[in-house]
Amino acid sequence: MNNQNTTICAMATPPGGAIGIIRISGPEAIEITDRIFTPAGENSKKLGERKGYSLVFGYIKDHEGELIDEVLVSLFRAPHSYTGENSTEISCHGSGYIIQQILQLLIENGCRTARPGEYTQRAFLNGKMDLSQAEAVADLIASSSKMAHRMAMNQMRGSFSRELHQLRDKLLHLTSLLELELDFSDHEDLEFADRTELIETATQTEQLISSLVKSFSLGNAIKNGIPVAIIGETNAGKSTLLNALVGEEKAIVSEIHGTTRDVIEDTVTLDGLLFRFIDTAGIRDTEDRIESLGIERTFQKLSQAEIVIWMIDATCAKEQMEKLSPKIIPACRDKKLIIAYNKSDLLDDFIPTVPENFPSTVKTLAISAKENTNIEQLRKELTTSFTIPETTTSDVIVTNARHYDALSQALAAIRRVLTAFSEHIPSDLVSEELRACINHLSEITGETISPQTTLNNIFKKFCIGK
Repeated sequence: MNNQNTTICAMATPPGGAIGIIRISGPEAIEITDRIFTPAGENSKKLGERKGYSLVFGYIKDHEGELIDEVLVSLFRAPHSYTGENSTEISCHGSGYIIQQILQLLIENGCRTARPGEYTQRAFLNGKMDLSQAEAVADLIASSSKMAHRMAMNQMRGSFSRELHQLRDKLLHLTSLLELELDFSDHEDLEFADRTELIETATQTEQLISSLVKSFSLGNAIKNGIPVAIIGETNAGKSTLLNALVGEEKAIVSEIHGTTRDVIEDTVTLDGLLFRFIDTAGIRDTEDRIESLGIERTFQKLSQAEIVIWMIDATCAKEQMEKLSPKIIPACRDKKLIIAYNKSDLLDDFIPTVPENFPSTVKTLAISAKENTNIEQLRKELTTSFTIPETTTSDVIVTNARHYDALSQALAAIRRVLTAFSEHIPSDLVSEELRACINHLSEITGETISPQTTLNNIFKKFCIGK
């Protein structure tokens, strides 16, 4: 249970750095910091006598008066702080011993250790940000590519929230007019809401929510890595290619057929995009039950991939192509397919070609995963294969599964509204569906009353100090 009457403290920086920052927040943050901190200078004022946004140099000593460290203390007065509460931040040297000594002094003087995500949870509860912005903080910390960083930053700065507020305001206006009609239900011919305007607004809302729902596929790929399945027969060089792409010995490489029996994954950032490479079990007829399960997973991962690299042994390309194309080509109908003719260094003047019956969008490349030949060209082909639509700082791409679920339910509700209008359903039922749509949108920003367990489930995923 969150208790904002307590003052909390925790590290706000990861261990091992030259500098460590300890964050204190709560009603007694300034007073407790004053108890352990001595400003430099004979007539230097205590923190409690200073204005917010002050930066003060001084000392922290233990109970015996022995110096623990020389520090800088940043002072923030409510509501002008990250949490909206009185807050201080102690910048000390990054020694684990120093940090533990300071934290111990803070706890002895009235602080308690913060729980994971508690600072951001307090910021949400104090109105410094809504729930979608709070979740974006975790996404920003976890971002590992330029696009993931941009999406998290846009959401944290409120672009998604503003979009949702505009939608809610329109729907609230409509439902209020419909409900006003219900108050005058004894006047059968009285209509406060223009039906043409209602249908037009509901249609625009349906289109906008639908576009947000569709954006989740792109957002999820950018956030978690664009899935690239490496498939092919056994011993085609799939594991060697994975190792070459990620730059380390991630997968076991062997001349023995069927070495890879399970899915192996790793991520690499290329040109600001995060790619998630998936090395799969080689496709062949086998009586081995374990290997057969691995091949089943190969096709599962193939169905989930955005891009497929079909590894073909160039020394027996025709046979492998004829054997696997009936299985692979139909499964890649809606995907970017790159055929990589591996071991091309063993042949003279090998020219990669696309069979006549293959889709025209298929790309081909002659490579040698073992000799690292044309691997850089393959990387470039990957970055051009995944097209990201032009976006601005105000464009919204949904990346959060919770948001996607709420938007999907809101979309279903607004579609029921449109159906109700077309079938001349009574206003009270239409109004009920409008309210359902509003409530689902409000769940995203946390403006409806949410159970404490829902909030805790979101914030427990944060790191300590945030």
